[in-house]
Amino acid sequence: MKPKVLSPLMPEVFKIKKLLRHLNLNTVCEEASCPNIGECFSKKTATFMIMGDICTRNCPYCNVSHGKPMPLDEKEPENIAKAVNILGLKYVVITSVDRDDLKDGGASHFAKVIQKTKEYNQDVKIEVLIPDFKGSIEALKIVIDAKPDVINHNIETVLSLYKKVRPQGNYQRSLELLKNIKDINDTIITKSGLMVGLGEEKEEIIQVMQDLRNVNCDILTIGQYLQPSKNHLPVSRYLSDEEFEEFRYIGEKLGFKEIYSGKLVRSSYHAGEIYKKIV
Repeated sequence: MKPKVLSPLMPEVFKIKKLLRHLNLNTVCEEASCPNIGECFSKKTATFMIMGDICTRNCPYCNVSHGKPMPLDEKEPENIAKAVNILGLKYVVITSVDRDDLKDGGASHFAKVIQKTKEYNQDVKIEVLIPDFKGSIEALKIVIDAKPDVINHNIETVLSLYKKVRPQGNYQRSLELLKNIKDINDTIITKSGLMVGLGEEKEEIIQVMQDLRNVNCDILTIGQYLQPSKNHLPVSRYLSDEEFEEFRYIGEKLGFKEIYSGKLVRSSYHAGEIYKKIV
């Protein structure tokens, strides 16, 4: 029997996973079963998922576990700062599960992670992918005041599918959040992401793009929805490369500073490279 040959990328992947376990950290790369995990880990890139790995919401497209979360880990901000330092990261993406059980939705914890990461790593750029905080401007201000470089909030799907895809979300509330970021601090880059292949029409996708531009969203990612398991929403249709390219072209015409559109594109995919293109 021939010995199993490991990909040259695997040692780096194992190294990062070992570090994450040692510091008791989670990544959305693992929890959401992202198809790009090998590529990103090999480039020493990871999207840290804070406040645990159990979400208080139960979106039928998402592979993150839901239920009653554990108490916040007060060591997490410092542990993330340490991981960023050890890995030598220059661009960091920080997201979270939804924590509707917390008074501020976890905004203060986000702020602590941002501040501690910058304290340990002075030159690092930080992108946060935040929940909607149930529309709380006070919670949003807490995150903005911590001065991340990019704030991402995924719109995820078209208006007509919201009750089916994001039953605890609200389309207008998500748009309002992105608008409020610019109203409070227009120097912060805003970003959003959209899944396709859930049954939406082409015109609806274009309408979402226009709605995002109406609130001055700077960056948009569009990717194919992939069913994590048979218990999740099924894929309605797989879009072609040509269709994704058309959406990229439309997005450029609408005025997005940068748009990534492709089958395996996810909201944090090539995030650091996108940032460099527009600053």
